[in-house]
Amino acid sequence: MNTKTLFIALLILVSTFANLSTARAQQRAPQVGAQTLTGTVISETKEPLPYVNVIVNTPEGNLVKAAITDEQGTFKIQDLSPNSYTLVVSFVGYKTVEKAITITRRPLALPVIQMELAIESLDNVTVVAQKPIIQVQPDKTVFNVASTVSSAGNNGIELLRKAPGVRLDNNNNVIVEGKAGVLIYIDGRQSFLQGDDLTAYLQALQADTIESIEIITQPSARYDAAGNAGIINIRLKREKGLGTRGSVSSTVTVGEYLRTNNTVSFTSRLKKWNIYGTYSNYLGRSTSFIDLFRIQGNTIFDSRTASEFDGFSNNIRFGADHYLNKKSTIGGVITTNLNDTESTSNSRTPIIDRTTGVVDSILSAPNSAENSTVNIGVNLNYRYQDTTGIMFSADVDYGRYTRDRINNQPNFYLAPSGEVLNENITLQDTPVTIDIYAAKADYQQSLGKGTFETGLKASKVRTDNIFDFFNTTNGENVLNLDRSNEFIYDEKIYAGYAKYNFGSGKWKFQGGLRVETTDSDGDLIAERETNNQSVSRTYTDLFPSAGLTYAANRNNSLALTYSRRIQRPNYQDLNPFEYQIDELSFRRGNPFLQPQYTNNLKLSHTYKYTLNTSFSYSYISDFFAQVTEAIGDTRNFLSTRNVADQEVYNISVSYPFKVNNWWSVYANVYGTYNRFIATDNAFISTSQETFGFYAQNTILLPKDFKLEVSGWYSSPSIWGGTYEIKSLGSLNLGIQKSWKQWTGKISVNDALFTIPWNGTTQFGDLSIDGRGGSDSRNVNFYVQYSFGNSEVKKARKRKGSLEDEKGRIGR
Repeated sequence: MNTKTLFIALLILVSTFANLSTARAQQRAPQVGAQTLTGTVISETKEPLPYVNVIVNTPEGNLVKAAITDEQGTFKIQDLSPNSYTLVVSFVGYKTVEKAITITRRPLALPVIQMELAIESLDNVTVVAQKPIIQVQPDKTVFNVASTVSSAGNNGIELLRKAPGVRLDNNNNVIVEGKAGVLIYIDGRQSFLQGDDLTAYLQALQADTIESIEIITQPSARYDAAGNAGIINIRLKREKGLGTRGSVSSTVTVGEYLRTNNTVSFTSRLKKWNIYGTYSNYLGRSTSFIDLFRIQGNTIFDSRTASEFDGFSNNIRFGADHYLNKKSTIGGVITTNLNDTESTSNSRTPIIDRTTGVVDSILSAPNSAENSTVNIGVNLNYRYQDTTGIMFSADVDYGRYTRDRINNQPNFYLAPSGEVLNENITLQDTPVTIDIYAAKADYQQSLGKGTFETGLKASKVRTDNIFDFFNTTNGENVLNLDRSNEFIYDEKIYAGYAKYNFGSGKWKFQGGLRVETTDSDGDLIAERETNNQSVSRTYTDLFPSAGLTYAANRNNSLALTYSRRIQRPNYQDLNPFEYQIDELSFRRGNPFLQPQYTNNLKLSHTYKYTLNTSFSYSYISDFFAQVTEAIGDTRNFLSTRNVADQEVYNISVSYPFKVNNWWSVYANVYGTYNRFIATDNAFISTSQETFGFYAQNTILLPKDFKLEVSGWYSSPSIWGGTYEIKSLGSLNLGIQKSWKQWTGKISVNDALFTIPWNGTTQFGDLSIDGRGGSDSRNVNFYVQYSFGNSEVKKARKRKGSLEDEKGRIGR
């Protein structure tokens, strides 16, 4: 993004804020004897409605105060002087409720307010309002998956690419507001997986099981301090009304090979119980490629690698809530992910003398691997909430992750004529076991003019990684004691927080402080005692957070937020084991990797609850840079190192709007400036301006057909602080038809095949020019059948205590 583009983007922000200067204040100042108004808003099925706009006006229509309901559908408005008012309750897709109220010398608790769906019948044609694709809320942006045509038949990875302000890099790492290090939550509970295992899980998670994706860039003190770029929370669907409802769906993807996603889900709501479950799977074959042109000293390595992955992934989720009474609920959730993958990678690397250009030899590495993972999580929870504003919740969690991986690595050195000069055949057996225990408790009550929250959390993690390296001779595997070892990592985290929210007139403030103490110990145990290493750390950190909002009038609001966060290394990034492409190129963990810290500051403006403009600044110390280093004259390895600090400036504008009754558009435009400041002499300081956008057009056609055209683009960017990546993008097309209980869709993803990446890097005297990608251009055929009662009530959403720890597993 050049200077002119940045200036135009900043001009948009300034002009948006300029609207505030013409807004006339409509609020009446609090008077002696001011009281509090409380109430609850429910749907036509008597389900609590969150995020409903609640406005108090004078009888003449002037704004006095405004609020939004919480997840239980409740609201509280303070500092109302005794007088007569008009209460206006509005929510997208529902009829607006208006009623006269009178505030006396006592607090006023309103009867439950029930809203009706906005349904209008015209000559046998029924028009039903639905949620907008994007909702900008005070503390997050919500991407309503069910409202977008192109989501049908997609999996979790594909949906994240479409979420506003979210990018995925060439390794499917999630980037928000120009920063990596995003935590992935499922229904408020952090995912147990990372890296390839998280990708496999999300591939098996179909869009028809997802209600929405929440992008939380500035989490409050209540959340774990981990994740320097914030949180992405994937909300799974919960159906409405009493009875039983479910669905069955299937997607067939035609790329270079066939693959399929299948899902069965159900919810059964009884008077005192809610039971729900989902099974989904991913089955099929996919491909990828990576080409690396490496110059190391006086030698050129021109590597070409083509890989195939044949996988079978299963996700199982079963839960139940029991309503003890109107105030108390207990529940439990069991989640299981089973993943089996077989892969082959054929790598061919001509080794060339840089001076003469003559091929000295060719390294051929037909690699194969078998990978099996089992991930099990159990959550038990209790929740109490009364009408006075007191809320207490407690969670106990246990998670276990195991992975068995066997990697066969033949290496054949060939003469240019094709004859074998020599060979080195190896095998690596690398089982991993991780156990996580966590417990937390949260308490909330009204205090003064606001709400006070506090809580405690404790977690314990133990990871055991075994690396057995074998040399294969004449078909016999012999353990190499010099290259075999075991890495054991223990970590305990103790946390506590306090948070206070209050509002006065047009202003609202929330501030909190979280303290976390980390005690970790990593031991590398080798057969040769001289290689043993131990890394122990104990540190305590404070993580303040605060937010200030100003509602100038009904159309304009401003928000200023700040938070300090930490990104601890993934457990596998600490593991010093090697993962090989061939014997010359591999990835290695770093047991001495330090956590990185981030200070985030964000200013945002919202106009008419739709046009959202934000500007953010972040400073990240001890950034996790992805560094490729040379070993001798021929070998190189990729590892994560603290060799730089990072500065990120980001501006973003998002706007959902309707062109007319049959054409709706969502657009998100962003500009990011990344600067990496070297703290290691071998690292080259670098910076990059990046411009990008996501746009989605939904067109209603006759006969209940819907057409969707969407796409995204990212100009050149920097990956891992070291790789300069060229432009990326994608064009997606989809057409959908719904009839009775059936939904069908055909879509084309990455129609122009523009997702594959190209990039360069240099560290010391090593330079690499690379490119890579997968069979991202494909055609999806999707069908869904829904059964049972169409109005089954939503299940309770849980936030478990395995939040910070589980997102750091796997690589």
